[in-house]
Amino acid sequence: MVELRKSLKFKVGVYLVIALTVAVFVFTLLVVRSYRDELLQQVVAHSAQLSEVVLKSTRFAMHQNRPSEVSQIIENVGSLKDLEKVRILGKDGTIIYSSQKEEIGTKIDQEAESCLACHLDEKSLLASPEIGRPRFFDSGDGRPLLGSTAVIRNEPNCASSDCHQHDNEQAVLGVLDIVYPLGAIETKLRSSTYKIIGMSLGFVILAALLMSYLIHRMVYLPLLDLDEGASKLAEGDLENTIPVRSNDEFGLLAESFNSMTRALRASRVDLENWGKTLEEKVEQASRELKIAHAETARSEKLASVGLLAAGIAHELNNPLTGVLTFSYLVRKNMEDGSQDAEDLDLVIRETKRCAGIIRRLLDFSREKTPEKAYGNLNEIIDETVQLIEQPAQVEDIEIITDLDNSLPQVWLDENLIKQVIMNVLVNARHAIENGGTITIKTRLCHAEDCPDSITTTGDVAKITIIDTGCGISKEDLRKVFDPFFTTKEVGKGTGLGLSVSLGTIESHRGTIIVESTVGKGTAFSIYLAIHPKDDPGSEA
Repeated sequence: MVELRKSLKFKVGVYLVIALTVAVFVFTLLVVRSYRDELLQQVVAHSAQLSEVVLKSTRFAMHQNRPSEVSQIIENVGSLKDLEKVRILGKDGTIIYSSQKEEIGTKIDQEAESCLACHLDEKSLLASPEIGRPRFFDSGDGRPLLGSTAVIRNEPNCASSDCHQHDNEQAVLGVLDIVYPLGAIETKLRSSTYKIIGMSLGFVILAALLMSYLIHRMVYLPLLDLDEGASKLAEGDLENTIPVRSNDEFGLLAESFNSMTRALRASRVDLENWGKTLEEKVEQASRELKIAHAETARSEKLASVGLLAAGIAHELNNPLTGVLTFSYLVRKNMEDGSQDAEDLDLVIRETKRCAGIIRRLLDFSREKTPEKAYGNLNEIIDETVQLIEQPAQVEDIEIITDLDNSLPQVWLDENLIKQVIMNVLVNARHAIENGGTITIKTRLCHAEDCPDSITTTGDVAKITIIDTGCGISKEDLRKVFDPFFTTKEVGKGTGLGLSVSLGTIESHRGTIIVESTVGKGTAFSIYLAIHPKDDPGSEA
């Protein structure tokens, strides 16, 4: 938190008060000076009017040579409230008439009265204004006074009068002098000055308060919002936004700050998502690597088993063919029903079984290239089910088909796919004891819903074969696709069916997933790519 004396609000307030004070002081000084000049001009004008009135009032009495009337007029005018004194002076400065009788007959102090009428010399009097020539001076006791002089000229009708005592060539007879006290004006001016100063100070305070509020509202609060927003942004809070209080530059700045915060928030979300995506990609790559390692190990094992199987099959095939041939020849010479014929029939039967095992070994060791074409997967399943349906009914096993009629044609080798389905159905039938069901489903599966081992990005055909048999243990579930692995009794299986089936499905760019629960049954999910690899539809 910034100290008050260091804050922007305090500095602006102080500078504002100083600026307003100086401006108001100058304004007050000009107003007071203008007001004083106006008051003085009013007094000067009033004195000029009064001088004119006095001159006109005394002119007739002077023409009639009635000095007492002139004196009375001067005395009456001098008794007015706002007048200091009224007097008439001769050319030489002698006071002829005055409202203050004690100074009649005396001469004026020209130094004290600020060179009255320029020492009343002829040239100055002729050059002066006839009425209302002002002068400012102080009295003996220091009071400010205003003197207004009016020249009394030697007019033609005055020179022809019987009372005329001056030469006709004399242009100026004397001066009328009216003195005003300026104390009341100074008091009024001082009072007005105090009022103006008071109002000015009030204005300064009110303006300072108003400007402080406006600055607080329009400048300080937006800056405070920006400061708080920046602090929260520095703490990592990207959810905070600052209020937009106006449409001016501060409002635009607040909007820009909020836009920056939203952009940072979006960037952080993108970064977090990128991190999660990277983790997912790493996990997926790790899974794929494990799968690849497992596939490599399995391929190497299958290759080794294949080579071994091929060698054994070739070594055993020729002797078994000879044994089977001579056994048939000998059997023809025996009577049916004899003990020797039955024994020889057993030899022939077991020799055929051995020959079948050797044939499967040869099929397993040879990589047969699938002959693919678009085919109807549902029809292939129906044909295969018909082959196993009759023996299944004998064992009280119900086969249920739930086929998706909207399933498109699939790129496959019909004979190989029939063999795969047959192997799984036979295993399901052997796993069921005392009756049960085998359910076969087909569905269209999108790529995102398929196992990670599926390489295609297009749609996939899914075959699900579910039985209610004895199930497979977790330990055996990992080995069901190993060559020669079987849980069947001796003589019921060779352990090559699922290995061959997995190889067939993988050659169709698919895979087989097995799920099983002991005592409840097993589900085989077979995934097949619908289109060939180079078909655009496979990448749709």
